[in-house]
Amino acid sequence: MKFPRLQRRTLTLLAVTVPLAVLFAYVALRSGPLAPVAVTVTQVESRSIAPALAGIGTVQARYTYKIGPTGAGRVRRVDVQVGDHVAAGQVLGEMDPVDLDERLRAQQAAIVSADAALRQAEARQVFARTQAARYEQLLAARGTSEEQAVIKRQELALADAALVAARADGARLRAELQAVRAQRGNLVLVAPVAGLVVARDVDPGTTVVAGQAVIELIDPASLWVDTRFDQIAAEGLAAGLPAKAVLRSRRGQALDARVLRVEPRADAVTEETLAKLSFDAPPASLPPVGELAEVTVQLPALAAAPAIPNAALRTVGGQRGVWKMTDGKLAFAAVTPGRGDLDGWVQVAQGLAAGEQVVVYSEKTLSARSRIQVVERIAGVSP
Repeated sequence: MKFPRLQRRTLTLLAVTVPLAVLFAYVALRSGPLAPVAVTVTQVESRSIAPALAGIGTVQARYTYKIGPTGAGRVRRVDVQVGDHVAAGQVLGEMDPVDLDERLRAQQAAIVSADAALRQAEARQVFARTQAARYEQLLAARGTSEEQAVIKRQELALADAALVAARADGARLRAELQAVRAQRGNLVLVAPVAGLVVARDVDPGTTVVAGQAVIELIDPASLWVDTRFDQIAAEGLAAGLPAKAVLRSRRGQALDARVLRVEPRADAVTEETLAKLSFDAPPASLPPVGELAEVTVQLPALAAAPAIPNAALRTVGGQRGVWKMTDGKLAFAAVTPGRGDLDGWVQVAQGLAAGEQVVVYSEKTLSARSRIQVVERIAGVSP
């Protein structure tokens, strides 16, 4: 049977185009824009999780001592350097006394003069008392006039007053001497406790004002971590909870710590809760004050409840939820997330039950009409 030439050409064209169209449709449905979206799924588990709080802190000293003069003056000498360990009562430096030594000698000379004046006043008082007694006897025997007896009584009263004034003046001068000695003693800078010198703010010859720190001292045994936690996740933070602190300079070493206290005042600007953590044992080598530390506080374990990986949570239409698979079809289910742990698990308070399947990762953004293909792993996504 012979076909016309035109029909043969048409059949040949169909024989070529039909397989190409089928191939194109297959490729479009399998790997093109119409291809199903690759997803990974997991089952909702009923599990107990141990939530933890992560925060950033800095190493600080609980007790810091800023040592300086009580009055303005010039630094005479500083005997310690930064990094030195000092004992309680050790002399750290001294201020220039200027004229205090001369004032001490002048005060001592004034006391000697006051003591001499006191002895003179005592002698006058003894003489005046004797004279007053003698004239009282003469008056009784009518051997003198009343006027003379009154004069002697007045002289005795003046001598008594002079003695009181001399004694008061001596006490005043001695008190002033003690004050000058105390002022002179305050010029010596002494360590109040055993500690570590962390700052030497001035050098000899520098003039400082009253209260200005010359040397800063810390107690190495009082180091703690001043830590900040996001207020959103800070629920359950309390004193006594165990923690781990990883110093920035010791990335592979986690130091055991404990929450010492939660500060009653939070940071309203950064919206963070502040807490102080103390080390269970002082580090073998002291970290620098101000070093950053990554802190993890372990909270008490929660009772078993439906839990999903944190990666499964999505926000669709302003609602927080998950893509749930039922008979191979997708449906968005709003959920109420609970507490989570640092391993990525989140308990669900409402919206899911144990055993249900949810999408964890998807190759593309999903919708209720998306065609999906369940795979073991999506390329480029961490499991």
